[in-house]
Amino acid sequence: MISIDLIKILIPAAITFAFGILFAPILTHYLYKYKVWKKSVGKTALDGKPAVEFEKLRMTVHGGNETSTPRMGGILIWVTASFVILLIWILARITGIPLLVKLDFLSRSQTWIPLVTLIAGGLMGFVNDLLDIRPSGEHGLSLRTRLLFITIVSGLIGYWFFAKLGMTAIGIPGDGVLVLGALIVPLFIIVTLGIYAGGIIDGIDGLSGGVFSTIFMAYAGIAYFQNQINLAAFSATLAGAILAFLWFNIPPARFWMTETGTMGLTMTLVVIAFMTDTLGNGYGVAALPIIAFPLVITVLSNVLQVASKKFRGKKLFRIAPLHHHFEAIGWPPYKVTMRYWIISIFCAIVGMTVALIK
Repeated sequence: MISIDLIKILIPAAITFAFGILFAPILTHYLYKYKVWKKSVGKTALDGKPAVEFEKLRMTVHGGNETSTPRMGGILIWVTASFVILLIWILARITGIPLLVKLDFLSRSQTWIPLVTLIAGGLMGFVNDLLDIRPSGEHGLSLRTRLLFITIVSGLIGYWFFAKLGMTAIGIPGDGVLVLGALIVPLFIIVTLGIYAGGIIDGIDGLSGGVFSTIFMAYAGIAYFQNQINLAAFSATLAGAILAFLWFNIPPARFWMTETGTMGLTMTLVVIAFMTDTLGNGYGVAALPIIAFPLVITVLSNVLQVASKKFRGKKLFRIAPLHHHFEAIGWPPYKVTMRYWIISIFCAIVGMTVALIK
Protein backbone atom coordinates (compact mmCIF):
# COMPACT_ATOMS: atom_id res chain seq x y z
CA MET A 1 0.00 0.00 0.00
CA ILE A 2 1.37 3.41 -1.00
CA SER A 3 1.60 5.79 1.95
CA ILE A 4 -0.14 9.15 1.83
CA ASP A 5 3.27 10.81 2.07
CA LEU A 6 4.40 9.18 -1.16
CA ILE A 7 1.19 10.33 -2.84
CA LYS A 8 1.95 13.85 -1.63
CA ILE A 9 5.34 13.62 -3.30
CA LEU A 10 4.48 11.80 -6.52
CA ILE A 11 1.18 13.40 -7.57
CA PRO A 12 2.42 17.04 -7.65
CA ALA A 13 5.51 15.88 -9.54
CA ALA A 14 3.34 14.11 -12.13
CA ILE A 15 1.00 17.12 -12.40
CA THR A 16 3.96 19.44 -12.92
CA PHE A 17 5.37 17.20 -15.65
CA ALA A 18 1.98 17.19 -17.40
CA PHE A 19 1.61 20.97 -17.12
CA GLY A 20 5.15 21.37 -18.44
CA ILE A 21 4.40 19.22 -21.48
CA LEU A 22 1.28 21.32 -22.18
CA PHE A 23 3.03 24.65 -21.57
CA ALA A 24 6.12 23.88 -23.68
CA PRO A 25 4.46 24.27 -27.13
CA ILE A 26 3.09 27.66 -26.08
CA LEU A 27 6.47 28.77 -24.78
CA THR A 28 8.20 27.42 -27.90
CA HIS A 29 5.79 29.32 -30.16
CA TYR A 30 6.69 32.65 -28.59
CA LEU A 31 10.41 31.91 -28.33
CA TYR A 32 10.53 31.27 -32.07
CA LYS A 33 8.10 34.05 -32.92
CA TYR A 34 10.26 36.65 -31.21
CA LYS A 35 13.54 34.97 -32.24
CA VAL A 36 14.80 34.56 -28.70
CA TRP A 37 18.34 33.60 -29.62
CA LYS A 38 21.70 35.30 -29.89
CA LYS A 39 21.85 37.62 -32.86
CA SER A 40 25.60 37.19 -33.19
CA VAL A 41 27.81 34.20 -32.53
CA GLY A 42 31.11 33.97 -30.75
CA LYS A 43 32.47 32.81 -27.45
CA THR A 44 35.28 34.03 -25.25
CA ALA A 45 37.66 31.59 -23.59
CA LEU A 46 38.38 31.61 -19.86
CA ASP A 47 41.44 33.78 -20.40
CA GLY A 48 39.45 36.40 -22.31
CA LYS A 49 40.71 35.41 -25.75
CA PRO A 50 38.52 34.12 -28.62
CA ALA A 51 37.56 30.47 -28.10
CA VAL A 52 38.94 29.10 -31.38
CA GLU A 53 38.50 25.43 -30.51
CA PHE A 54 34.94 26.00 -29.35
CA GLU A 55 34.07 27.77 -32.59
CA LYS A 56 35.37 24.81 -34.57
CA LEU A 57 33.27 22.50 -32.40
CA ARG A 58 30.19 24.66 -32.80
CA MET A 59 30.42 24.53 -36.59
CA THR A 60 31.45 20.89 -37.06
CA VAL A 61 29.48 19.13 -34.32
CA HIS A 62 26.58 21.43 -33.48
CA GLY A 63 25.94 22.70 -37.00
CA GLY A 64 26.39 26.35 -36.01
CA ASN A 65 22.83 26.55 -34.65
CA GLU A 66 23.58 29.11 -31.94
CA THR A 67 21.55 31.72 -33.82
CA SER A 68 18.53 29.52 -34.55
CA THR A 69 17.81 27.69 -31.30
CA PRO A 70 15.91 29.79 -28.74
CA ARG A 71 17.26 30.51 -25.29
CA MET A 72 15.18 30.91 -22.08
CA GLY A 73 13.88 27.33 -22.06
CA GLY A 74 14.47 27.38 -18.32
CA ILE A 75 11.31 29.47 -18.01
CA LEU A 76 9.43 26.22 -18.48
CA ILE A 77 10.98 24.82 -15.30
CA TRP A 78 10.55 27.53 -12.70
CA VAL A 79 7.26 28.89 -14.05
CA THR A 80 5.63 25.44 -14.25
CA ALA A 81 6.88 24.32 -10.83
CA SER A 82 5.89 27.60 -9.17
CA PHE A 83 2.47 27.58 -10.86
CA VAL A 84 1.60 24.06 -9.70
CA ILE A 85 2.85 24.67 -6.16
CA LEU A 86 0.86 27.88 -5.79
CA LEU A 87 -2.20 26.43 -7.56
CA ILE A 88 -2.41 23.50 -5.14
CA TRP A 89 -1.89 25.88 -2.21
CA ILE A 90 -4.69 28.22 -3.37
CA LEU A 91 -7.15 25.45 -4.25
CA ALA A 92 -6.53 23.70 -0.93
CA ARG A 93 -7.53 26.86 0.93
CA ILE A 94 -10.46 27.78 -1.28
CA THR A 95 -12.10 24.37 -1.62
CA GLY A 96 -10.97 22.59 1.53
CA ILE A 97 -11.04 19.29 -0.38
CA PRO A 98 -9.15 16.77 1.81
CA LEU A 99 -6.98 15.47 -1.04
CA LEU A 100 -5.90 18.96 -2.06
CA VAL A 101 -5.22 19.89 1.56
CA LYS A 102 -3.01 16.84 1.86
CA LEU A 103 -1.21 17.59 -1.40
CA ASP A 104 -0.43 21.15 -0.31
CA PHE A 105 3.25 21.20 0.68
CA LEU A 106 3.94 24.94 0.68
CA SER A 107 5.10 25.49 4.24
CA ARG A 108 7.06 28.19 6.04
CA SER A 109 9.38 25.66 7.67
CA GLN A 110 10.44 23.71 4.57
CA THR A 111 9.45 25.15 1.23
CA TRP A 112 9.02 28.92 1.31
CA ILE A 113 12.78 29.58 1.16
CA PRO A 114 13.55 27.25 -1.77
CA LEU A 115 10.51 28.51 -3.71
CA VAL A 116 11.47 32.17 -3.28
CA THR A 117 15.05 31.30 -4.23
CA LEU A 118 13.89 29.50 -7.37
CA ILE A 119 11.76 32.44 -8.50
CA ALA A 120 14.41 35.05 -7.65
CA GLY A 121 17.13 33.16 -9.51
CA GLY A 122 14.83 32.47 -12.45
CA LEU A 123 13.88 36.14 -12.77
CA MET A 124 17.48 37.35 -12.54
CA GLY A 125 18.50 34.79 -15.13
CA PHE A 126 15.61 35.95 -17.31
CA VAL A 127 16.93 39.51 -17.22
CA ASN A 128 20.37 38.25 -18.23
CA ASP A 129 18.95 36.21 -21.12
CA LEU A 130 16.79 39.10 -22.24
CA LEU A 131 19.85 41.32 -22.51
CA ASP A 132 21.77 38.49 -24.18
CA ILE A 133 19.49 38.43 -27.23
CA ARG A 134 19.65 42.11 -28.06
CA PRO A 135 20.15 42.91 -31.77
CA SER A 136 23.32 44.80 -30.84
CA GLY A 137 24.96 41.46 -30.14
CA GLU A 138 26.07 42.58 -26.68
CA HIS A 139 26.25 40.02 -23.92
CA GLY A 140 23.85 39.90 -20.97
CA LEU A 141 24.61 40.97 -17.44
CA SER A 142 28.29 40.97 -16.60
CA LEU A 143 29.65 38.04 -14.63
CA ARG A 144 30.47 40.44 -11.81
CA THR A 145 26.84 41.58 -11.60
CA ARG A 146 25.54 38.03 -11.54
CA LEU A 147 28.03 36.94 -8.90
CA LEU A 148 27.18 40.00 -6.80
CA PHE A 149 23.47 39.14 -7.01
CA ILE A 150 24.12 35.53 -5.98
CA THR A 151 26.42 36.62 -3.16
CA ILE A 152 23.84 39.01 -1.73
CA VAL A 153 20.91 36.60 -2.01
CA SER A 154 22.87 33.61 -0.69
CA GLY A 155 24.24 35.77 2.13
CA LEU A 156 20.70 36.70 3.19
CA ILE A 157 19.56 33.08 2.99
CA GLY A 158 22.64 31.89 4.87
CA TYR A 159 21.93 34.44 7.59
CA TRP A 160 18.34 33.19 7.77
CA PHE A 161 19.60 29.65 8.27
CA PHE A 162 21.90 30.85 11.04
CA ALA A 163 19.78 33.44 12.85
CA LYS A 164 16.23 32.20 12.27
CA LEU A 165 16.57 28.45 11.84
CA GLY A 166 19.43 28.08 14.30
CA MET A 167 21.70 26.19 11.91
CA THR A 168 25.27 26.47 13.24
CA ALA A 169 26.81 23.18 12.08
CA ILE A 170 26.91 20.76 9.17
CA GLY A 171 26.78 17.00 9.45
CA ILE A 172 29.91 14.91 8.96
CA PRO A 173 29.10 11.30 7.96
CA GLY A 174 30.41 8.91 10.58
CA ASP A 175 31.77 11.72 12.75
CA GLY A 176 28.81 13.70 14.04
CA VAL A 177 28.79 17.41 13.20
CA LEU A 178 31.21 20.22 12.44
CA VAL A 179 30.23 23.29 14.46
CA LEU A 180 30.76 26.48 12.45
CA GLY A 181 28.66 29.06 14.24
CA ALA A 182 28.31 32.23 12.19
CA LEU A 183 30.73 30.80 9.62
CA ILE A 184 27.74 28.89 8.25
CA VAL A 185 26.86 32.11 6.38
CA PRO A 186 30.10 32.46 4.34
CA LEU A 187 30.06 28.69 3.77
CA PHE A 188 26.59 28.99 2.27
CA ILE A 189 27.78 31.79 -0.02
CA ILE A 190 30.86 29.88 -1.18
CA VAL A 191 28.91 26.69 -1.88
CA THR A 192 26.26 28.62 -3.80
CA LEU A 193 28.83 30.38 -5.96
CA GLY A 194 30.58 27.08 -6.64
CA ILE A 195 27.43 25.21 -7.63
CA TYR A 196 26.24 28.14 -9.73
CA ALA A 197 29.50 27.98 -11.69
CA GLY A 198 28.56 24.40 -12.57
CA GLY A 199 25.51 25.71 -14.42
CA ILE A 200 27.59 26.00 -17.58
CA ILE A 201 26.92 22.28 -17.98
CA ASP A 202 24.02 23.55 -20.10
CA GLY A 203 26.10 23.15 -23.25
CA ILE A 204 24.88 20.02 -25.04
CA ASP A 205 21.32 19.05 -25.94
CA GLY A 206 19.78 17.02 -23.12
CA LEU A 207 22.79 17.26 -20.81
CA SER A 208 21.66 19.76 -18.18
CA GLY A 209 18.09 18.44 -18.01
CA GLY A 210 19.21 14.87 -17.33
CA VAL A 211 21.77 15.92 -14.73
CA PHE A 212 19.56 18.37 -12.84
CA SER A 213 16.51 16.07 -12.77
CA THR A 214 18.62 13.27 -11.28
CA ILE A 215 20.08 15.60 -8.65
CA PHE A 216 16.70 16.87 -7.47
CA MET A 217 15.20 13.39 -7.45
CA ALA A 218 18.06 12.31 -5.21
CA TYR A 219 17.34 15.11 -2.75
CA ALA A 220 13.65 14.28 -2.89
CA GLY A 221 14.60 10.79 -1.71
CA ILE A 222 16.87 12.14 1.03
CA ALA A 223 14.20 14.51 2.33
CA TYR A 224 11.62 11.73 2.27
CA PHE A 225 13.71 9.36 4.36
CA GLN A 226 14.42 12.20 6.79
CA ASN A 227 10.67 12.78 7.11
CA GLN A 228 10.91 16.22 5.51
CA ILE A 229 7.90 15.41 3.38
CA ASN A 230 7.11 18.93 2.18
CA LEU A 231 10.70 19.45 1.06
CA ALA A 232 10.67 16.05 -0.65
CA ALA A 233 7.50 17.02 -2.51
CA PHE A 234 9.08 20.33 -3.57
CA SER A 235 12.22 18.60 -4.87
CA ALA A 236 10.17 15.99 -6.74
CA THR A 237 7.94 18.69 -8.25
CA LEU A 238 11.00 20.53 -9.49
CA ALA A 239 12.33 17.28 -10.95
CA GLY A 240 9.00 16.82 -12.75
CA ALA A 241 9.31 20.27 -14.29
CA ILE A 242 12.90 19.55 -15.38
CA LEU A 243 11.82 16.29 -17.01
CA ALA A 244 9.19 18.21 -19.00
CA PHE A 245 11.95 20.56 -20.13
CA LEU A 246 14.16 17.58 -20.99
CA TRP A 247 11.39 16.12 -23.17
CA PHE A 248 11.85 19.09 -25.52
CA ASN A 249 15.59 19.51 -24.97
CA ILE A 250 16.75 16.13 -26.23
CA PRO A 251 18.42 16.33 -29.65
CA PRO A 252 17.54 18.30 -31.61
CA ALA A 253 16.73 20.72 -28.79
CA ARG A 254 13.68 22.96 -29.21
CA PHE A 255 15.26 25.42 -26.79
CA TRP A 256 18.13 25.76 -24.32
CA MET A 257 17.88 26.24 -20.57
CA THR A 258 20.31 29.19 -20.24
CA GLU A 259 20.60 31.44 -17.18
CA THR A 260 16.89 31.71 -16.38
CA GLY A 261 17.01 27.99 -15.68
CA THR A 262 20.50 27.31 -14.37
CA MET A 263 20.66 30.25 -11.95
CA GLY A 264 17.39 29.37 -10.23
CA LEU A 265 18.17 25.64 -10.12
CA THR A 266 21.71 25.92 -8.77
CA MET A 267 20.76 28.40 -6.06
CA THR A 268 17.74 26.32 -5.05
CA LEU A 269 19.85 23.16 -4.98
CA VAL A 270 22.14 24.63 -2.34
CA VAL A 271 19.15 25.68 -0.22
CA ILE A 272 17.77 22.13 -0.33
CA ALA A 273 21.19 20.65 0.48
CA PHE A 274 21.48 22.78 3.62
CA MET A 275 17.89 22.05 4.63
CA THR A 276 18.57 18.30 4.45
CA ASP A 277 21.62 18.65 6.68
CA THR A 278 21.50 19.13 10.45
CA LEU A 279 18.01 20.65 10.18
CA GLY A 280 16.87 17.22 9.02
CA ASN A 281 19.38 15.25 11.07
CA GLY A 282 21.19 14.30 7.88
CA TYR A 283 24.25 15.07 5.77
CA GLY A 284 22.82 16.96 2.83
CA VAL A 285 25.80 19.29 2.46
CA ALA A 286 28.41 16.52 2.61
CA ALA A 287 26.44 14.62 -0.03
CA LEU A 288 26.21 17.63 -2.36
CA PRO A 289 29.62 17.29 -4.10
CA ILE A 290 28.82 13.61 -4.70
CA ILE A 291 25.25 13.98 -5.95
CA ALA A 292 26.16 17.08 -7.96
CA PHE A 293 29.48 15.64 -9.14
CA PRO A 294 28.80 16.46 -12.83
CA LEU A 295 28.44 20.12 -11.81
CA VAL A 296 31.52 19.96 -9.57
CA ILE A 297 33.72 18.38 -12.25
CA THR A 298 32.51 21.01 -14.70
CA VAL A 299 33.77 23.78 -12.42
CA LEU A 300 36.95 21.90 -11.56
CA SER A 301 37.83 21.36 -15.23
CA ASN A 302 37.60 25.11 -15.84
CA VAL A 303 39.80 25.86 -12.82
CA LEU A 304 42.40 23.30 -13.89
CA GLN A 305 42.37 24.62 -17.45
CA VAL A 306 43.06 28.18 -16.31
CA ALA A 307 45.76 27.04 -13.86
CA SER A 308 47.46 24.87 -16.47
CA LYS A 309 47.57 27.67 -19.03
CA LYS A 310 48.94 30.10 -16.45
CA PHE A 311 51.58 27.93 -14.81
CA ARG A 312 52.41 25.39 -17.54
CA GLY A 313 51.83 27.56 -20.56
CA LYS A 314 49.55 25.01 -22.20
CA LYS A 315 46.03 23.67 -21.94
CA LEU A 316 45.12 20.58 -19.95
CA PHE A 317 41.96 19.91 -21.98
CA ARG A 318 41.21 20.55 -25.64
CA ILE A 319 38.25 22.63 -24.47
CA ALA A 320 36.93 23.43 -21.02
CA PRO A 321 34.51 22.61 -19.46
CA LEU A 322 35.03 18.86 -19.58
CA HIS A 323 31.94 17.86 -21.56
CA HIS A 324 33.16 19.91 -24.53
CA HIS A 325 36.59 18.29 -24.22
CA PHE A 326 34.99 14.91 -24.82
CA GLU A 327 33.28 16.29 -27.91
CA ALA A 328 36.56 17.76 -29.13
CA ILE A 329 38.32 14.39 -28.95
CA GLY A 330 35.62 12.78 -31.06
CA TRP A 331 32.74 11.69 -28.82
CA PRO A 332 29.35 12.40 -30.41
CA PRO A 333 27.20 14.77 -28.31
CA TYR A 334 24.65 12.04 -27.57
CA LYS A 335 27.39 9.79 -26.17
CA VAL A 336 28.64 12.55 -23.85
CA THR A 337 25.09 13.28 -22.70
CA MET A 338 24.08 9.69 -22.02
CA ARG A 339 27.31 8.88 -20.19
CA TYR A 340 26.80 11.94 -18.02
CA TRP A 341 23.29 10.68 -17.28
CA ILE A 342 24.72 7.33 -16.18
CA ILE A 343 27.32 9.02 -14.01
CA SER A 344 24.62 11.26 -12.51
CA ILE A 345 22.47 8.28 -11.53
CA PHE A 346 25.45 6.49 -9.99
CA CYS A 347 26.49 9.60 -8.05
CA ALA A 348 22.90 10.14 -6.88
CA ILE A 349 22.78 6.62 -5.44
CA VAL A 350 26.14 7.00 -3.69
CA GLY A 351 25.27 10.49 -2.44
CA MET A 352 21.91 9.37 -1.06
CA THR A 353 23.65 6.54 0.78
CA VAL A 354 26.12 8.99 2.31
CA ALA A 355 23.38 11.46 3.25
CA LEU A 356 21.32 8.80 5.02
CA ILE A 357 24.12 7.22 7.05
CA LYS A 358 23.17 7.11 10.70
